[in-house]
Amino acid sequence: MKIMQLHTDHPREARAVDDPRQQELAERVARLVPADGVHPSAWAPLTLIRASAPNQGLPSVYEPSLCVVVQGSKRTLIGDRVFHYDPLNYLVVSVTLPAVGQILEASPEQPYLCLRLAIDTEEVARLMLELGQDGGGESRDGELGMCVASMSGELLDALLRLVCLLDTPRDLPVLAPAASREIQYRVLMGGLGHQLRHLAVHDGRTHRVARAIDWIRSNYDRTLRVDSLAEAMHMSPSSLHHQFKAVTAMSPLQFQKQLRLHEARRLMFSEGMEAAVAAHRVGYESPSQFSREYRRLFGAPPRREVKAMQGSADVGAV
Repeated sequence: MKIMQLHTDHPREARAVDDPRQQELAERVARLVPADGVHPSAWAPLTLIRASAPNQGLPSVYEPSLCVVVQGSKRTLIGDRVFHYDPLNYLVVSVTLPAVGQILEASPEQPYLCLRLAIDTEEVARLMLELGQDGGGESRDGELGMCVASMSGELLDALLRLVCLLDTPRDLPVLAPAASREIQYRVLMGGLGHQLRHLAVHDGRTHRVARAIDWIRSNYDRTLRVDSLAEAMHMSPSSLHHQFKAVTAMSPLQFQKQLRLHEARRLMFSEGMEAAVAAHRVGYESPSQFSREYRRLFGAPPRREVKAMQGSADVGAV
């Protein structure tokens, strides 16, 4: 298992974890979300998360987003790669990725607090046009769609301004877009800018993988023919398989299987659907095969795992 090392956005600035801005951000988030769970905010792209205790590794689907731990710490696993992040660093997810998230530090007195800001790829593309063709730095195609970097003071300032706006909802429609734009600009110009740049380059291989991911997600219940998908993405089957695995740490078929299992879990947990019905809904023909694969991913048979999840906060995906 590989422990991923942190990049450094701004090596000239050593920011301490007891930075007053960090403390203010934690206080504001704790006040906005007094209960554990995943909470939408008054600004739709921004989600706030709280947990009062560590948890076991929880499989989840990560969406393209910027994830910032305000208090506590977490690790995320994709295959044999492990990403740690805490108040001194942040996580960028550039494509939809099934992964396992585990909260490491949290207590009722010092709860785990996290911000998740959805990435606006159109805004990233506009920023790249304004910055010049290269978007301000090197583009690295074919990298894993998740990475961690050190938090800079400039990015922390922008995040704090956005969270402060949640106290004045009337200002959000005018000022929140500007704050979100600055946040994405800071990420684009920082150590993980390449994670955003390759999504805006429409002829890049990573962008084609992102399109393939979107197709699989929209058609997860259908039979996946990799040759047909590769042709639609203007790639050879071998190239698609290689690039897909580089970005997601799994093959297209493995990716589809995980999406199916996550959707079945959602149907059972959120809509009370029976396991056999959920399995059929997501594309499984064999209930026994569904149960085996579900247990392999989530650690328990469908009915037992969903029952265990009821009454607990599902905060694995940030």
